[in-house]
Amino acid sequence: MTAKSLLTALLPLVADLSRELPEGERYRRLLEAMRALLPCDAAALLRLDGDWLVPLAVDGLSTDTLGRRFKVSEHPRFAALLSSPGPTRFASDSELPDPYDGLVEGLDEHLEVHDCMGCPLFIDERPWGLLTLDALDPQRFQPVELDALQAFASLAAATVNAAERIERLALRLEDEHQRAEVYRQASGQNREMIGQSKAHKRLLEEINLVGGSDLTVLITGETGVGKELVAQAIHAASPRADKPIISLNCAALPETLVESELFGHVRGAFTGATQDRRGKFELANGGTLFLDEVGELSLTVQAKLLRVLQSGQLQRLGSDREHQVDVRLIAATNRDLAEEVRSGRYRADFYHRLSVYPLQVPALRDRGRDVLLLSGYFLEQNRSRMGLGSLRLTSAAQAALLAYQWPGNVRELEHLIGRSALKALGSRGERPKILSLDAVDLDLPDVSTPSASPLPTGTLAAGPGATGDLRLATENYQRQLITECLERHRHNWASAARELGLDRANLGRMAKRLGLK
Repeated sequence: MTAKSLLTALLPLVADLSRELPEGERYRRLLEAMRALLPCDAAALLRLDGDWLVPLAVDGLSTDTLGRRFKVSEHPRFAALLSSPGPTRFASDSELPDPYDGLVEGLDEHLEVHDCMGCPLFIDERPWGLLTLDALDPQRFQPVELDALQAFASLAAATVNAAERIERLALRLEDEHQRAEVYRQASGQNREMIGQSKAHKRLLEEINLVGGSDLTVLITGETGVGKELVAQAIHAASPRADKPIISLNCAALPETLVESELFGHVRGAFTGATQDRRGKFELANGGTLFLDEVGELSLTVQAKLLRVLQSGQLQRLGSDREHQVDVRLIAATNRDLAEEVRSGRYRADFYHRLSVYPLQVPALRDRGRDVLLLSGYFLEQNRSRMGLGSLRLTSAAQAALLAYQWPGNVRELEHLIGRSALKALGSRGERPKILSLDAVDLDLPDVSTPSASPLPTGTLAAGPGATGDLRLATENYQRQLITECLERHRHNWASAARELGLDRANLGRMAKRLGLK
């Protein structure tokens, strides 16, 4: 590699350092420049978050990679890269499993990566993350290219530092504490709000907006969309984040116990009340109370709750003593409470007290390719749990997931991935190094047959000869999607590849296989 070619690759990034760019675009340009400098099949930028590596940008890897969370202790190659002060190239016959096996975009055969190298990034002399490059050719990288990667890593660190400084400036302008916590873990269980769709980004913006207030929030949405996760994110984005968030599922308790759970009781208040007990309101004092399935509350309990919300005062069951509480209330329901009010099954005054700030969580079918990011998250969870080297989706499986309507939303997707992985492993006989889930492995209705609800524009429609044949149906879907995308971009293949989340070369190979080139 000549000094001129190195300079040609790096100059655009130097110019970008002084420009205000969206974080995603800045990182995309970074990987694009790295692949121009060191041609390879895939590249990735990953941020170190405690014991986990979080992909921020990928080029040449499947879309679901962005949803995966790699535990460093389970991936010895990542651990080796992080422990090294500079670039590392792994031997093509290295016995260390490669985290990207099966994840190179557009490949359903020859899945194992054979040549890879990477470099840690340091910000203020602290490890920040990794740059990785992978190739299917076992002799792709040469030892001399480690020096070029080291030079590139220094500029990459400056790029990341510039992006973070711009982000910190923006955070200070709109309250750093609130915004930062929305993008952090929504709970101590490493659960995150994963997604890049416009609908998901709008939801995050609303969480950020209402999080800093003390307004009561009514979260609505279908079963399984993640309403509890949204409630946790609102609490994490609030000034009460260092106080507890206490949850109660109103549908899980008989009516006779709901009051005791909410307001507490004193000894002797009812049979079995052997000692004084604080309720959820008192436990949440200073913090947040999350009432899930709030549409299930009886009219009697609604009236008593209304008094607490208005005055902040409550009485334990069996006691005349008043207790003052300072609680921020977040409620959630999958019911149409306005309709419940009109039908007389819900108190209008309580409904209006709850819905000071209504927040609608989008259904999974309205979030586009987020289904692949979420699939990646659940695939990596199951890969770890099942002790597999790699767990991936074929292109046909990805198309089937995108075409399905997801009546059970994210919860249904989570269960489907776990169930399908287990069944596929059991059906393979021998334990494979790379377990690929094909469309036939997914426990989904046949998307090539007509459904009760019409598919939206751009989803899978059965073409001639596709009836009963899922592979033909998914290929028809891919062909239709690529054709429509090319027409929107006036047959600009690079622009179409970016919209579809594919590498330009992989899109070309897929189009050729589908007879579009």
